[in-house]
Amino acid sequence: MSVIANTILTSDVAPAVTVDVNARIVSGIEALQRVLGVANMTAMPIGSNIRMYKSVVGTVPSQVTEGDEIPLMEIDRTAVISKTLTLKKFRKMTTAEAIQQSGMEAAVYDTDRAAIRYIRNAIRTDMMSMLATGTGTASAGLTLQETLANLWGAAHTKYPDEDITMVYFINPQDVAGYLGTATITTQTAFGFDYVENFMGMGTAIFDPNITQGTVVATPMENINGFYAPVNGDLGAQFGLTTDESGLVGLVHGNVLERASVETLLLSAVTFAPEDLSGVFIAGGASS
Repeated sequence: MSVIANTILTSDVAPAVTVDVNARIVSGIEALQRVLGVANMTAMPIGSNIRMYKSVVGTVPSQVTEGDEIPLMEIDRTAVISKTLTLKKFRKMTTAEAIQQSGMEAAVYDTDRAAIRYIRNAIRTDMMSMLATGTGTASAGLTLQETLANLWGAAHTKYPDEDITMVYFINPQDVAGYLGTATITTQTAFGFDYVENFMGMGTAIFDPNITQGTVVATPMENINGFYAPVNGDLGAQFGLTTDESGLVGLVHGNVLERASVETLLLSAVTFAPEDLSGVFIAGGASS
């Protein structure tokens, strides 16, 4: 007997869901780009080294008299951390029994969303770990506002001739007291809660990966995004669904020998500061 016309089959549903899940991840990454002020992601091959630098002022010659040649001051810019861009591979499988018992929505697609949250948190944690290696410092204030002001001042002292926009990373516990008394509107992107123009000094991102009692700040211009495209030959070989950026590749497929449905997700996305001496760390305050 032939299938009734216009019947919605698994082959119709799965690609649409794959596109939706892929779009959710990509849109989240793009939202994080906007919050961090990262205009463009740099495409690099898997295995590329991402170097983070530290700038240090070395020898500063004595001042010269009028008309004499001015000696050059020494500024060393050295790579202090090298990170290899690696392909992250995630795979999950759902059995026929689970699908029969709970349905595709709960058994496969809801668990896909849990995988998305895990991947999102992994990118966030990786970024926060690299920010924590910043070598710039600022004095802690008696209040959160004073601490942010000191960080703002330290950054503008380092970049006196540049137009910079600051972003601050704060543990939610450290800002709880302030939020309880101030009238502000928080927004959410990529799982982050954030406030634009926080205390008039820049964007503040609240994340528990930042050590409580510590505030990290850097100019947005110091943060770069990197990724390895997973479209092209790789996407074609595995039948991955990607958008034109190739940030994320995703595919659902039947595993007949196990009577299961699997989800495969590939990505290589990271955010990193270019100059670690431009990432400033100060003790936090809770009010």
